[in-house]
Amino acid sequence: MTYEEYLDEVTTLMTEMYDLTDAAAIKHVMRAQSADYFTLHDDDPAMRTQERAVEDAKTIFKQRNVSKPEIFKK
Repeated sequence: MTYEEYLDEVTTLMTEMYDLTDAAAIKHVMRAQSADYFTLHDDDPAMRTQERAVEDAKTIFKQRNVSKPEIFKK
């Protein structure tokens, strides 16, 4: 999937897995993106899998209320 499709998938998974509104899920994914969490995903298409999207959704949700953007670094 493309980088944009991947971000959409992570967002959708967050709404489904955690009963978030679209707006809330988008906010959390955009925050992670701003903190360069998805940089490697952009560079390496092999990272954009369904399984990885599930794991990223879990990680982003877990860190959603942490105020330090560096927590999104892997």
